[in-house]
Amino acid sequence: MTVRFDSFVMFAEMRTGSNFLEANLNAMPGVTCHGEVFNPVFIGKKDQTEMFGVTLAEREADPALLLRRLRERTPGMAGFRYFHDHDPRVFDLVLDDPRCAKIVLTRNPIESYVSLKIAQATGQWKLTNPKNLKQAKARFDALEFTEHLDGVQAFQVRLMRALQARGQTAFYIDYDDIPDLDVLNGLAAFLGIEGRLESVDSSLTVQNPEPLEQKVVNSAAMEQALARLDRFNLSRTPNFEPRRNAAIPGYVAGREVPLVFMPVKGAPSVADWLAGLGGVEGDFTHKTLRQWKRAHPGHRAFTVLRHPLDRAHRAFWALEQGGGMQQEQRNILSRVHGVTLPRAGEVLDRDTRRASFLAFLRFLKRNLAGQTGFRTDAAWASQTAVLQGFAQFQPPDLILREESLAEGLAFLCAEVGVTAPPPALPRDACDDALDTIRDGELEEAARDAYQRDYMGFGFTARR
Repeated sequence: MTVRFDSFVMFAEMRTGSNFLEANLNAMPGVTCHGEVFNPVFIGKKDQTEMFGVTLAEREADPALLLRRLRERTPGMAGFRYFHDHDPRVFDLVLDDPRCAKIVLTRNPIESYVSLKIAQATGQWKLTNPKNLKQAKARFDALEFTEHLDGVQAFQVRLMRALQARGQTAFYIDYDDIPDLDVLNGLAAFLGIEGRLESVDSSLTVQNPEPLEQKVVNSAAMEQALARLDRFNLSRTPNFEPRRNAAIPGYVAGREVPLVFMPVKGAPSVADWLAGLGGVEGDFTHKTLRQWKRAHPGHRAFTVLRHPLDRAHRAFWALEQGGGMQQEQRNILSRVHGVTLPRAGEVLDRDTRRASFLAFLRFLKRNLAGQTGFRTDAAWASQTAVLQGFAQFQPPDLILREESLAEGLAFLCAEVGVTAPPPALPRDACDDALDTIRDGELEEAARDAYQRDYMGFGFTARR
């Protein structure tokens, strides 16, 4: 069913042409765009501190009040401009309303950055009379531009996902499309407006029509810096691994010491070590964990990572010992993915076992990329994904490594003012079994499967 819009919001940024687009929206019959209604320092336009009887203080206390007044007291369709640094509470208010049309105005980020620098230098933010033009050149700053670009892209990604999650769409328009009468009338059709523009509004004048290189004083430095930017995100490692939850019921907290252990399945557990410091509590919910935190001021949360090859071998070892999967899944793992698993009472010889573990690592690469019918088990999910799951509730204060665990725990205990013995991490049959087959090919296969962990946490080969 088609939703009929009764209001709109224009998502834009500084120097993207939002004044120009607003002027054309206001030229449409029955449409009123009220400017930057939720700018933190004014309402609608510079130095204005009240609108529809709502003051800045009242808007600060309840932005929804001004949003309602704006819609109720504007004849026809009302809207406003919204930038990424405007009142963040308004973002969800308009996104949650399917009757509010979304317009997304974009511009080449380097053009908007240079235009912003010039406006800051001249103090001229819009131009109605060419005779009053103030001219200046910008100085390109690579670090400043990167921060500008990151901010713009982050907000656009957030906006796109918010629309997708709500099953909505927006009317996207670029700065260069604003003077196109057909595009503007297409926007009118999108809004459900019956009238159409006969001409583009001419009250505003383009301030800096020169080519980009003529607008900056250091164009060579700008070109060099832009050439280094990964414009098409070619360096990004694609990630199709399922997102994970925080797994709070598995957390273990000290009864007497203010420490919370956030275990990663397949990595070393220090729950027993923590229990030796006066006992532990567990089986938490979000509510009970918050209660524990309030009762233990100065608390620290921590987790422990294991080398990806060793951790993958732990998952393989569990399968080898007969656990971890139903028989039907074990059969598919063997038949389709070449992972040979022993029958009850059977022991694989060294070469067969090594080949089977290598096949398992290659299976993991496909599984983490979403290319198998198997769910991604917590025992072999990437540690990056596990920690991202932790962060949905609260990221750990400290990330420790298995190879330096004693030093890490000593530092942690010093943080909370307790003295504790080093942890006991005895070797077991799983460790011994890996040492008999560990080699460079297995290491490379593990690196291939767990690229995010190797890159993100700096793991290196263990010979």
